[in-house]
Amino acid sequence: MNLNWQEFLGTSGARIDEKGLVVDFGNAEDELAAAHDTTVIAPLTHLGMIECTGEEAKTFLHNQLSSDINHLGVDAAQHSAWCSAKGRMLASFLVFHNGADYQLQLSADLVMAILKRLQMFVLRSKVKLNDLSACREFIGLSGPQAEILLRQASLPVPALSLETSAFADGKVIRIDATRFEIIVSSEAAVALWRKLAEGARPVGTVVWQWLDIQAGIPLISEATREEFVPQMVNFDLLGGVSFHKGCYPGQEVIARTQYLGKVKRHLYHVRATTPIAAGNALYAPENPEHPCGMVTNAAPAPGGGYAALAVVQEGCVVTGDVALGVPDGPRIEIEREVTF
Repeated sequence: MNLNWQEFLGTSGARIDEKGLVVDFGNAEDELAAAHDTTVIAPLTHLGMIECTGEEAKTFLHNQLSSDINHLGVDAAQHSAWCSAKGRMLASFLVFHNGADYQLQLSADLVMAILKRLQMFVLRSKVKLNDLSACREFIGLSGPQAEILLRQASLPVPALSLETSAFADGKVIRIDATRFEIIVSSEAAVALWRKLAEGARPVGTVVWQWLDIQAGIPLISEATREEFVPQMVNFDLLGGVSFHKGCYPGQEVIARTQYLGKVKRHLYHVRATTPIAAGNALYAPENPEHPCGMVTNAAPAPGGGYAALAVVQEGCVVTGDVALGVPDGPRIEIEREVTF
């Protein structure tokens, strides 16, 4: 996050924690409630960006990531993952074009590690990788007036989910029916925020994280790196895995898991009355020695408590008796499996 952007958010009433996450704009409870049925605007300070440029950028990414980069449309975004040789996700991305180049949005706390590791695979490829996190800002806009506000700000409005539209200072991505993400240069971010905030209530980053949880969209972070095969977090259902492309890191494990039906852990919506965070282990009383699952993402929920996405072993879901953190920890409620 650019320091000028951080200073602007602070003077606008944002409370920012030590990790750079915008907690709220003064009233966390009201902001969460507002996200239900009003239009809200959120700084997405939990995200960062890597750019891949060069004449072999498409081939490089297609050979590294789990999705079909070769068929990524110029006006489309695509979920994707970069995996270890064991098929475990090192990072999750939203990938899209920037002209002839590619931009990879990911959890901010993974940018430096992923950039360094990806660089090791460039070798003699005509590819350059750059961290754009300090010169791009990410703004989330959600609610019934979102399309109107975009038009009033002279921004394009993509018609379909995961469709993108470029404008002079950045790009708009439609996330779903009522949510948009705006990626904008740091220099233009303040003026754009002010325009959009004329009709939308500023809310903390955690509100957007709650909206992502409600939508069933997981984000791999430092706390969950190398914990999940893509199918465990529904990346096959989100279009983030291609089973028809050539080899990429972890492809053999991922394909075998798919065709042999060996995924015994799935993604669920869960609730907790006590604080819950990404990377928290889950336990079942019948097998206290080994975790039966892990939280992928979590956020405060409207009305109190916490909402989360968690990968949980099938057998534990049947019993419904799952503890947080330690075998005798506080119980969580498994609400339903994430489906699309």
